[in-house]
Amino acid sequence: MNCFKNYSKLALFALVAFMAFTSCNDKPAAEAPKANSAALENLKIRYIDEDSIMANYNLAKDINEAMLRRQNQFDAAQKQRGNEISKFGNAMQQKYQNNQYLTEEAFNADQAKLQKMQADAENYLASLQQSIQNELNQSQIQLLDSIDNFMKDYAKKKGFDMVLRKSATLFIDEKYDVTNEVIEGLNKRYNKVGGKTTAPAPAKAPEAAPAKPAAGTTATGLSTEKPATPGKVDLKK
Repeated sequence: MNCFKNYSKLALFALVAFMAFTSCNDKPAAEAPKANSAALENLKIRYIDEDSIMANYNLAKDINEAMLRRQNQFDAAQKQRGNEISKFGNAMQQKYQNNQYLTEEAFNADQAKLQKMQADAENYLASLQQSIQNELNQSQIQLLDSIDNFMKDYAKKKGFDMVLRKSATLFIDEKYDVTNEVIEGLNKRYNKVGGKTTAPAPAKAPEAAPAKPAAGTTATGLSTEKPATPGKVDLKK
């Protein structure tokens, strides 16, 4: 995020200060540290705990809930299609063992139907999974943009030179922590626009398209992979 990229500004400042100190051989060694120390003390630096923001920002919580609902929809669809295929396959097996197929054509017709059921199920689940993944990607962009835009305005109004991520520092005094203030501001702005992120209805895939078996499939050809859920969004992006 842009507001966190300013961390490099501090590193550059320290490097320039160090070079200035080492090059000033005609001045007493005690003078340079005083000047550098004064300049650093004038920097207004704060930090945020990104994990706490992701756990308490209402937009992040709403996105997570919406994506969990979408994954539940995927799980239910996968179970339903699997049950339908298993039921038909078991019925075929019973008919075959009981010699109820009077002709080879009748058996081949059921075999073709079973294969089509498998292909249709794979296509539907693959389309649904891709739809959920696309929604997740868009939600993460929305979340990061929301935080990025807020932090720019917040830092400008407060007169901060930089706002760091806690995880990007080796040590920083807790008195510079503005996490709670940022969370309060984010939620106040989010509630003002009345947002509540909801999951759209599942996408319906064209069922007649041919399917290709993919890695991570069951004996019936159904995908065992589940769509990703947002969980922790990385603020480094």
